[in-house]
Amino acid sequence: MTWLPDDFVHPVHVPLLSGDYHLRPITEADAALDYPAVMGSRERLWGIFGPAWGWPAETMTFEANRIDLARHEREIAAHQSFNFVLLDRAETAILGCVYIDPPERTGADGELSWWVVDELVGGEVEQALDALVPQWVAADWPFQRPRYLGRDISWQDWKALPAV
Repeated sequence: MTWLPDDFVHPVHVPLLSGDYHLRPITEADAALDYPAVMGSRERLWGIFGPAWGWPAETMTFEANRIDLARHEREIAAHQSFNFVLLDRAETAILGCVYIDPPERTGADGELSWWVVDELVGGEVEQALDALVPQWVAADWPFQRPRYLGRDISWQDWKALPAV
């Protein structure tokens, strides 16, 4: 059995704040926008994701990021995991990401985490994304027990759970 039903169709466009922003699956072609977003917020992102995922490394290059996005694109197509990028309406800037993954630890059927770039922390867009993700997951994803990493469970407590 896979982690998602065989007939599941993942969302491809999720509006945020009346469509001024939106989520969509990330692609390799997003590397030119993704790299500065990630590296511009790298220190804070490392504090969130580094201990669990080793990401984003201080030495991450544009090419390494591009390769990583190509992998994400393949994983999305195969429904192995999902990386949704947060964009402005015109798609001129990546402002964050939402990760939807199969569970690595017991007790959940999907694991989610997300971030916004440093300049949006604490603001309207981050607050809207924080509210949207659980509602979106409840409405559009087939999870009974989603886990929100760093939100409903600390990363440290998550790492202490038994692996699936």
